Amino acid sequence: MMILRYFINERNLNTIIMSNYTLTELLDLLWKDYVETNPPAQRIHDLFTAKGEKVINDHVAFRTYGHPMIDVDVLSQAFRERGYEEKGQYHFEKKKLFAKHFEHPDTVMPLIFISQLKLEEFDDNIQRIIQKLIDQIPEGYTNDPKFLFSGRPWQVSYKDYLTLKEASEYAAWMAAFGFRVNHFTVSIHHLQNFDTIQEVNRFLKDNGFKLNDSGGEVKGTPADLLEQSSTIAYNKEVEFKDGKYVVPACYYEFAKRYPGKDGNLFRGFIASSADKIFESTNKGQDV
Repeated sequence: MMILRYFINERNLNTIIMSNYTLTELLDLLWKDYVETNPPAQRIHDLFTAKGEKVINDHVAFRTYGHPMIDVDVLSQAFRERGYEEKGQYHFEKKKLFAKHFEHPDTVMPLIFISQLKLEEFDDNIQRIIQKLIDQIPEGYTNDPKFLFSGRPWQVSYKDYLTLKEASEYAAWMAAFGFRVNHFTVSIHHLQNFDTIQEVNRFLKDNGFKLNDSGGEVKGTPADLLEQSSTIAYNKEVEFKDGKYVVPACYYEFAKRYPGKDGNLFRGFIASSADKIFESTNKGQDV
């Protein structure tokens, strides 16, 4: 008993309690943080529900840096502990990114897509800036699943943000927003009042939302078994070490999947389409 009291101090007890999130609870907390960061996503969600839709998430996406402390394997741990399995790997050569996606046996649960920046492919200055951020992460920070919606555990200057942005918009976004969902994705396949992604896009534009048109508003084709579109990121004021500045935050994505020859819905991702979806945070919109 004395040994138990020794090991379960206040900090460890908090970790034990927080680690007992169910998958549904974890996803709900991720959504709560996401819509606080990206309020237009809640408005879009409400527009769908007002039409009688029950919105099902196709996938949930995270960004991170390719460092052993916080890489894809670290971010995916909480999901793997809750039944997810790794199913696919993706490389984005131009953007210097690597990604994996994870699936749950219950197909109603969203796919998890986690990408990371290939730090070794950037020059010494960029690596130094990012290492300064990583050095500020407290010991044991990633032991608790709540770090996935904890935001930024470091301080960063706007000057460094702009330097990172010149090299990689992705690197800058991560520096500004830290650990949180980059985007949720509506499963068009599960909608009752929209048969095509074009109908969804028209609905969004009619309600004042701008779409990412990099590579066209629709990324992918029925032949690819996956079509995707997304809003342009929401402009959000962020506090940096040297002042407050408005920068592009999160966006909302929409995916239409098609069955393959086996009759089952395609569950993976198309790298060329995802490459263009990443650009939803290249600029922001006020909604």
